[in-house]
This record gives sequence, C-alpha cells and structure tokens, in this order.
Amino acid sequence: MSTAMKRARRYNGKRNRLERPELLAPAGNLEKLKFAVHYGADAVYIGGQQYGLRSNADNFSFEEMKEGVEFAKRYGAKVFVATNIYAHNEDLAGIEDYLRNLEAAGIAAIIAADPIIIETAQRVAPKLEVHLSTQQSVLNWKTVQFWKEEGLPRVVLARETSFEEIEEIKQHVDIEIEAFIHGAMCSSFSGRCVLSNHFTDRDSNRGGCCQSCRWKYDLFLEDAPVNKPEDDPFTMGSKDLCMIEHIPDLIDVGIDSFKIEGRMKSIHYVATVVNVYRQAIDAYFADPDHYELKPEWLEEIQKAANRPLNTGFFLDVPGAEDHIYAEEQKPVPYDFAAVVHDYDPATGFATIEQRSHFKLGQEIEFVGPGGRFFKQAVTELTDLDGNALDVARHPLQKLRIRTLQPVEPMDMMRKKIR
Repeated sequence: MSTAMKRARRYNGKRNRLERPELLAPAGNLEKLKFAVHYGADAVYIGGQQYGLRSNADNFSFEEMKEGVEFAKRYGAKVFVATNIYAHNEDLAGIEDYLRNLEAAGIAAIIAADPIIIETAQRVAPKLEVHLSTQQSVLNWKTVQFWKEEGLPRVVLARETSFEEIEEIKQHVDIEIEAFIHGAMCSSFSGRCVLSNHFTDRDSNRGGCCQSCRWKYDLFLEDAPVNKPEDDPFTMGSKDLCMIEHIPDLIDVGIDSFKIEGRMKSIHYVATVVNVYRQAIDAYFADPDHYELKPEWLEEIQKAANRPLNTGFFLDVPGAEDHIYAEEQKPVPYDFAAVVHDYDPATGFATIEQRSHFKLGQEIEFVGPGGRFFKQAVTELTDLDGNALDVARHPLQKLRIRTLQPVEPMDMMRKKIR
C-alpha cells in the first residue's frame, strides 16, 4: 500500500471528521449475541433457521431474534441476518413469509447472495436493508457499481480483495463497504469449494460445509505413498485472518464495516476478539495522530486464537507459508472457565456460573469490556450455600469465588491450561 494512501484521511463532508467504522460480530446463538454486543460490537450477524450458510450453528427462532434485537437496542446496536444460500428450486417456497417475519422481528438488514432473495426482500420487506454477501465474490468497482444501481446500500467484499483494490472501489463508487478483518479463511475461493459436497453430500453453499480442507490426508504419487509413517498427515487449511496490527490502514482505505468471522466459535472467542478490536478502534479515534498498537491487544487475540494468524489478501497474495499443511499448533494457553453473574463488594465474593473445570490454587484471569483485566489464583471457592469446595466439577453450576478486584456481570473468567 502506498505511503500516500496510508497517510490519507477519509472525511465526512458534512461533519469534517473521520468516520468511525462499524464493528460487526458473529453470533451463533442468543447468548453469544448478548456477549458480542456487551463487549463492544456495533452490530451482530446471526442465522435464522432457513436460508443461511451455517446450518450447524444453533441459529435463531423468530422469538429469539426479537429478544436479540431488543437487547441490542439497549446498546445502540443492530442485528443482521445471513440469508446467503444459493437457492435451489425446493428452497423457494416460503421465502416471502420468512423475509416478512425478519422485518417484523426488527432485523435491520439481511446479508444475501442469490438475486431472487435480494429481489424478493426489496419487494416484500422494504424496511430490511439488503447487504450483498461475500458469497458473490465481489472484487472490482464495476460489480460494486452494478449492485449499487440495483438498490443495495452495502457490499461485503470477497475475502480475496486487497487494500489497493478496496481503495479503487471507494474512489469510483459511493457505497458502504464491509470486509472481513478477522477469522477463518477459506482454502478455496471464498466459499466456492465443493469438496464437502463430494465427500459427505453436505452442500457448502446451503450451509453444510464439513471443512474437509482441515481433514488429515495421506499423500500419494501415483500409487506410491509420499507420507512416511513418522510424518504428520497432510492438511490444506488456511491460516486465520487477523488485522489488529493494521487498524489505521483499514480505516484510511475506507472500509465502513469491520467484520469478524465465527458464528460457530465460542463465547470466549467472540467476546475476546470484539473487546480487542473495540479498544483499538476507540483508541485510534481518540487520537489518530498518536495511535499505537498495544502489546496487550496482541496477547489477548492470541488467547482466543484457534490457528496461526496472518493478514490474508490485504497486503499480498498468501503463499505456501500462509497455509497449514501439518498438525496445527494450537496457540491457546487459556480456556473459558466461568462467567460472572454478580459481585458483592461487602464480602469480595463474586457469583459465577462455571463453564469448565477449575480448582483451588489455579491461576485465573478476569476480563471485562474496555480492557478491564486482572490475574489471581483461586483462593476461596464455595457453593451458593457456603460449603467450601476445592474444585469446580459441574458445568453451569453457580458458585461463589473471592476476587482480588471488583468484577461486573458478564465479565469472563478464564484459566491457564499450560
């Protein structure tokens, strides 16, 4: 990316100041939605029980959507619904009613790829914004211009788009641009893979991808095995995308919505990643000229990482070093152990709901929105009746734990696992 482009500042003509990008987070279920919003997401994208590409996520009923919308409104956040399948003939029945129900539930926008879903939404649910899904693999400004002329206010670019290409798109077309800035990358061309269809009869473009690129394979040259018995099995998955070190560049190039991938990921992943990007974006806008990347943000990202990280296609075309061809080295040294429900300042005890096993003497961390953070050991632990415990064995059990500092509801407690 050119020096001039790096130093450019994108201004709003009416207010003459930098525009703050939307931070858009994934939510695989209602609880994840609440954590994403609480930890700083401006918007969340979810899946309904039809027409989405994450059929293995919990996904939302219309009643859950309404509850999620009401929760998000309290924070000034929005809820989008992915309706991004490519529809087969048998998928067409019920689309109109489904879209009307989304509109009635208060959903702000759908993310769609199939033209029939886009046209139907514009016709029967006019209060729903329609955002073009990354499944359309948009890479150039002419295509963006086409979709703007079709009435769409936002385009989600293909993951394969570079900084230079985004800059050119923004120069030619006045439209909102959404781009993935964190999360898993497809080893094929952004969702175009059919390995899952052939191997398992699960259709990637109708929400059933089995992620066969991350399976373990033996290699053969003609009939002769290439793998030795002591070799790691071969995989062909991509490293995960992480742009936390490039916040100014993402803002300067004009990306309107920073999208985090991961509707199948854990609460801990979603809350941690959102929390870090929220802090970085806010720090940049507080003082753009003196913005600095904080080391603790990188440490936090690593605590939620599932795979090695890179910058995807933003800076250059990924090479062999940007893929995972052997057993993945898991960088995660921490595990989500509990969520805070309440805190009593008179006693110094927090009421928590356990999510994984922990015990007395174990090192733990408490994390909250905005970078609140401290470490301690587990020194006192009881059940709700006051009976002393030496270990928390039962998931979802309510417990009381002494904390060295005050904590707040929805703070996360995690444990060191190595």
